[in-house]
Amino acid sequence: MDCARTGREGRVIKFLVIGFVRILTGVRARWAGAEPSARQRIYFANHTSNLDAVVIWAALPGMLRASTRPVAAQDYWTKGVTRPYLARHVFNAVLIERKNITVKNNPLTPMLAALDAGSSLIIFPEGGRMANGEPGVFKSGIFHLASKRPEVEFVPVWIDNVNRVLPKGEILPVPMLGSVTIGTPLTLAEGEAKDEFLARARAAVCQLGGITG
Repeated sequence: MDCARTGREGRVIKFLVIGFVRILTGVRARWAGAEPSARQRIYFANHTSNLDAVVIWAALPGMLRASTRPVAAQDYWTKGVTRPYLARHVFNAVLIERKNITVKNNPLTPMLAALDAGSSLIIFPEGGRMANGEPGVFKSGIFHLASKRPEVEFVPVWIDNVNRVLPKGEILPVPMLGSVTIGTPLTLAEGEAKDEFLARARAAVCQLGGITG
């Protein structure tokens, strides 16, 4: 009964969180180069707010949301009572170490395990949040994922205006109209070097946001 009750509570809270995020941000997914698909994907996006992963997750159609797991910082989502509950029971997040990385807590390990279990992922290749809105240099993690799981589609996503809903350092969100634009999937080309793939992936995100250069 306890497990059943926890499951029901989780579903209710998930419904409320999705509604709250959509009302708060007004966000809906705009499919500008891809269509919703059950194919396994890794959605990769620019990163400006702690709400980014939640916004993308909430913007996906229900059939995709159920199998898509945000990848999130373990040090942030294990603090307090509310965050761990949401991470586990609502978002089903893949929590990774981002500060004191060792062989044992390699961030790729839980991400690959989630992919092998059939999940799609939401990741932020910059690692940290960028205050100016322009994506920083992509770190190598996305390349290693593409190398180890070449059959998975990598889908660029541009998040706009969400950083103004919950600016860095703030606790209380402010209603603001945001948007999520989902672009054309890409995969690692045969023989493509790491730096070339990282630049191409970053350019795909920048293009969705109208950023050149």
